[in-house]
Amino acid sequence: MSSVFEAVKAAVPMRAAAERFGLEVNYAGMVRCPFHEDHTPSMKLYDDHFYCFGCGRHGDVVDLTAELFCIPPYDAACKLADDFGVGDSAAVVRQPAREELKIFREDQLRCQRVLSEYLRLLTGWKEWYEPTDPDAEPDDRYVEACQMIETIDYLTDLLIVGTLEQRVRAVDLLLADGKIDQLEERLRRLRDAAEKETA
Repeated sequence: MSSVFEAVKAAVPMRAAAERFGLEVNYAGMVRCPFHEDHTPSMKLYDDHFYCFGCGRHGDVVDLTAELFCIPPYDAACKLADDFGVGDSAAVVRQPAREELKIFREDQLRCQRVLSEYLRLLTGWKEWYEPTDPDAEPDDRYVEACQMIETIDYLTDLLIVGTLEQRVRAVDLLLADGKIDQLEERLRRLRDAAEKETA
């Protein structure tokens, strides 16, 4: 998605970043976790990610930097690019990345808005159209709600609390083949129909 993220993840080893930022790495690639009181090393540094067996914190080199310095992921990626000389110059890495990040944020907010509206609709359908007669054919809206609620709820949560990589993948999936466009248009038609019924 964003060149600065891809560039630093490919170029900056987890151990090198940890050592540069003051963490003492032992022979087994373990460090004392900086995110909780850690008397013996409980955070493991792998080639492309870290995981703390004490508090459960995990992520890639950008996530670690963002957590250590309490800065947004984009700023953390730029810091890594500067500190490790990734890219021809800071401007080359940053300029396109900033514009791409702005577009991604807009896409992410749009996907969140559409999915949240759809989730509210599905929740209502599941309650309103639940069959009262066990022998009757269930309403299509009830069936759709039962089939889709769990997936839409998961995607909505992912867009809010997922790692950057997870959010990028979710947005890419939702934008592929016009999925989010089709859902947004369907929700608009359903709103229009509901307004006509109440008018």
